[in-house]
Formats: sequence, structure tokens, C-alpha cells
Amino acid sequence: MNAPVDVKAATDVFLSKTEGHLVSFLDACVHCGLCAEACHFHEATGDPRHTPAYKLFPLAKAHRNARFPWSLFTPKLTEADLSEWEELLFDSCTMCGRCTTICPMGIDIASIIGQARQAFVAAGLGPADLMQAAQNSKDHGSPLGLTPEKLRDRVEWLEDENETEMPIDKAGAEVMLTVSSVEAMKYPDSLAAMAKILNHAGISWTFSTKGYEATNFGYLAGRGDITKTMTMRLVEAAEELGIKTLIIPECGHAYGVLRWAGANTIGRPLPFEVRHITEYMADLKRAGKLKLTPFKTSMTYHDPCQISRRGGAADDARYLLEDFAEDFREMTPTGNYNWCCGGGGGVQAIGRAAELRHKVFRIKTAQTEATGADMLVSSCSNCRLTMDESKTALNWQGKLGSLVEIIADHLEGAED
Repeated sequence: MNAPVDVKAATDVFLSKTEGHLVSFLDACVHCGLCAEACHFHEATGDPRHTPAYKLFPLAKAHRNARFPWSLFTPKLTEADLSEWEELLFDSCTMCGRCTTICPMGIDIASIIGQARQAFVAAGLGPADLMQAAQNSKDHGSPLGLTPEKLRDRVEWLEDENETEMPIDKAGAEVMLTVSSVEAMKYPDSLAAMAKILNHAGISWTFSTKGYEATNFGYLAGRGDITKTMTMRLVEAAEELGIKTLIIPECGHAYGVLRWAGANTIGRPLPFEVRHITEYMADLKRAGKLKLTPFKTSMTYHDPCQISRRGGAADDARYLLEDFAEDFREMTPTGNYNWCCGGGGGVQAIGRAAELRHKVFRIKTAQTEATGADMLVSSCSNCRLTMDESKTALNWQGKLGSLVEIIADHLEGAED
């Protein structure tokens, strides 16, 4: 038997987290429908419920009820509303921000939905598998069970396998490299690739067993307490080691949660600089520390939403590819207007959303095939996992690649 849905708790959290945004945004929306055309879920399904602005309806109800509690004409927020909108806010929104980029009024629907998910958690709602991933992060260090012991074992194995130094808990290092458990458990070569690049550039760096998991499923699941716990683990580990720069690996939301929201989460400025690995590699290239041999395979680039559109690193990715990828072909649309992979915002972790993700991936295959490129490259492991799974489900024959792994394979002096 399902637990009762606490409508009042949801209403209270809706108002406490989003009312300030909603008051202006509800007045600003001109009902133009452009956000529908910008949403990959609406594009893939044609379902009007997938219109981004529609996903704010339960919040609007909560706001109007609080503002006009005496009105007989104001519909009340109900358990049925919450049950229906739970799927819309979790399964069919990756918080990619494409709707915000298109919106003529600049309404940031993605950030509102991120906050609104906390209301569904307060009501006792939320996809069970996503909630479990968040709880695993709190209890075991990562959503996929990457404990400090497993991290150390994996790093030692990769160090031997790749004959490259991969220091752990090195005091006095300038840079702390974090990991995504998706990479560590499913794409471990990515960890070795980052190590090779930093070693090639002569950087003093380290992993930390006290703060290593970059992904923050607390944020994705609407669990503010876990969001803070995961952020504090990274901050405290970095402070203990005295590092100056913390690098986020090929993970999109991990970058945004720490880079743009970390200081607000912990209530004080971050004592280090946060850089995504794409940005950091671009920095190394500008400084003349990244020497590469040409990459000859024809390729196109998928912009991860939280790194390019919402993170500002679209140009850095292309700077890295400049004079390196000899046959680089832009897809259409691209850069800040590129389509989402369909698995961000925690959607990848929601089993019931798999069929919807596969439909969305058809947009990406069409983009790729239109370029004629042999390889689709990205710099986000969550995008990579999403596309890998959809590729298998749809029997797509295209090749997928990791930007950091490709660059590591083409360092001057690296073996072919």
C-alpha cells in the first residue's frame, strides 16, 4: 500500500523554495509556446504535457491558493495533481535550460523545477530508483557504491595498467581531481586519461579518498540535505589537502552544482577554484602545456547542457578541437542551442523513463547522421551512458567517444 501524499507539505515547500521566482515568472510568461519547441521531450513525443511551462502548473496553484485562500474560483492543489506532475518534473525534464535560452522573457524553468523537486520529496513522492541513488551517495559515498576502498583499488589497477602515476591523498598538491562513479565503474579509462593529461602537463595533483564523488544525486533527487553532505565532502577534502583548484571530471550536473551553487549550499565562499576538465584542458592548451598529435577520424561534438549551455564551456571544447581534430563537423543546432541527450537531471537513473530517453536519442542520431561524421564525441559521462544505452536499444551503428580519452590518446609521446 502506497504511503499517503502530503499535499500540505508539498505546498509549503513549493512556496518556500520557489515563490520569489514564481511571482515574477508567472506575470512574465506570455504563453508564446516557444518553450515547447525548445524541449527535446516535446520534440520527440509531440505530447503537449511536455511543454516546459506546463510543468509549473502545480506551483502556480500553490501560489494562488496562498495568495487568494478565500477565493472560490482558485483551484486547490490536490494529491492527483502531485501524482501526475511527479512524472513530468522528474521523468521528462533534464533541467537542460534550452527552454530558458529560447524564452523571450528569460524564465529559468530549469532552476524552478530543480527547487520544486524538493516539494515532491516533502510530499513523499519521487522515483524510487532516483531516491535510492541519492541515499546511496549519502550512505556509501557514491550512487553506484564507489567506496573509498573501491576507489583506491581501482586507481591502483589503472595505475599499473596504464603505467601512469595516479596519486591519492597527496598533501600539498595544487589540484584535486574528482571522479564520477559512472566513469569509475563503467568507463574507468576516463580516470586514467585525466591522469595522463595532468602528468603530461607537469601538474601537481591528487585524488582524495575523503572527497572524491563529483556527482550530486542529492540535488537531482530534491534532497537538500544530501546535496549539502556531498558538497561538504568535497570542500572539506580540498581544504584538508590545501589544493588551489578542484577539477570536475566528464560530468555535467556535477560541475553546475559545485561551480554555480556550491557556495550557496554551504553558506560560504568556496576556498578553491572549480574547473570542468574541458575548461582545464583548454587552460593547459593556452599555456602551451598540452601538446597533441592530430586526430584524423571525422567527428562531431555533442554539447553537454550543464557544461556548454549552462556552464559556459562551449567555446573551450571547440578550442581544444581546433588544430587537433582534422575533420571536425558541427551538428545543427550546436553550441548553446544543441539538443540534450535526454538523460540529464537524474533522468538516466529513472528506470521507467527509459523508453522516453530512447525516443529523445533519435534527435541526436539524426543530428549526427546529418553531419556524416564517423564519431559522436562528448565530455559528459552521463551523456555517454545515456547514449550508449539508447544506441543499444535502437541498434544504432554510430560510434561514441569521450573527449578526454581522445585527447589522452593523442598526447605527444603517447603510444598508439
